[in-house]
Amino acid sequence: MDILKALCSVPTAPFAEDRVVQFVTDFVKLRPKLRLTRDATGNLLISLKSTSTRPRWVFTAHMDHPGFVAGKTLGKHRIQALFHGWVRNQYVQHTRVRFFNGPTEIRGVIEKTIAEEYDDRQVPKEAVVRVAGEVPPGSVGMFDVGEGRYAGGKFLCRCCDDLAGAAACLAMLDHLHRRPPTKSPIAVLLTRAEEVGMLGCLAACQKPTLLKKTDRVIAIECSALQPQAPQGKGVIIRVGDRVSIFNSSLTYFLAHQAEQLQKKQPQFNYQRALMPGGVCEATAYDIFGFTAASLCVPLANYHNMDTQKEKIGPEYIDLSDWQNMRALFIHLAQTGHEYQPGHALLKQRILKRYEKLKHLLQVPAATGRW
Repeated sequence: MDILKALCSVPTAPFAEDRVVQFVTDFVKLRPKLRLTRDATGNLLISLKSTSTRPRWVFTAHMDHPGFVAGKTLGKHRIQALFHGWVRNQYVQHTRVRFFNGPTEIRGVIEKTIAEEYDDRQVPKEAVVRVAGEVPPGSVGMFDVGEGRYAGGKFLCRCCDDLAGAAACLAMLDHLHRRPPTKSPIAVLLTRAEEVGMLGCLAACQKPTLLKKTDRVIAIECSALQPQAPQGKGVIIRVGDRVSIFNSSLTYFLAHQAEQLQKKQPQFNYQRALMPGGVCEATAYDIFGFTAASLCVPLANYHNMDTQKEKIGPEYIDLSDWQNMRALFIHLAQTGHEYQPGHALLKQRILKRYEKLKHLLQVPAATGRW
């Protein structure tokens, strides 16, 4: 949980993920069995040393969150700032923000925004911000709703999506680094600029210097809370998003492994649901020919939008959901070698019942003689 609190408190925004990159770099340096590589667009791949020749399991999350990048100074105590990411414009008006310049944090208030249309809704494109001090161009800014903290079984922070997912991946690597090696190669891919159209992910797919077509890719998300998948009921095996359904065979394998883990650890909880609140990177991996599925935890105040109060607020997840997600990651890392493409596991399961009852098909249905 120290990794969760520490990473989610790191300032980030699309195209301004450098502090997260530094956090990951420091994390890897402390663990000699890990290796860090990056592609030309700044995506990061953390690999656990392995001699296995089996297909690799790649857990992938993104390093950004909707936020600001400071631009030019407009006069004393005012700056222009670009905003990247999907947040309804009315939530941003007159809200408090905080910019980060090295160790210095500068508070500000949004005075006005210039909006653009996205999916038939108005989202901020630029903002004029009244600030309490000097903010150099390029400084990252976030909504001023607090760093990571725990309260009532929840974890609250200005950013859970998707640094909480990335933190679960790092927590898995930390565990595996201290335990015997797995039978399959394990890696974590951290992508950039997901909140503006999955740009880092698309770059990784189109010029796959970090990925292999044989990889089993598991996209990790904090997904907008849905009625059918409440908080506190466990990690979610996400079968699809707003636009697509993920690889059926790999998704079934995730569900089967979650079922097996629950038998070993009765306190482990999981759910299986379609999460239509947004588009997941698993969609991109799928359409570019990778075998991809997804895991997530339900996120409240998605993109800092507190819909009940109609104002900006901290995102929050259920801590037990996050712990269950981390546990499932570790279990999959240890059992992933059992995966067989093409629904071999499900086929075996349904044919077992068929073999048991197929003799009944020999009796003509019209006779009614059973």
